[in-house]
Amino acid sequence: MKSNIGTVDSVIRIVLGLAVLSLLFVLDGSLRYIGLLGVVFLVTGFVKVCPLYMPFGLSTCRTVPEKK
Repeated sequence: MKSNIGTVDSVIRIVLGLAVLSLLFVLDGSLRYIGLLGVVFLVTGFVKVCPLYMPFGLSTCRTVPEKK
């Protein structure tokens, strides 16, 4: 699969994923399981592929200019 997440987007997703995942330890009751959404941010940040970007043709990767 072609990567569609750039470096800055990847770092933001990893930091956000860690922050959301920490909700598992901070919140009480069933609301704490919202923290599991952090796993999605971490996986997409490390793999550098976002399935939600694909149908819309979005990409945050830099494009390399073609040589003529």
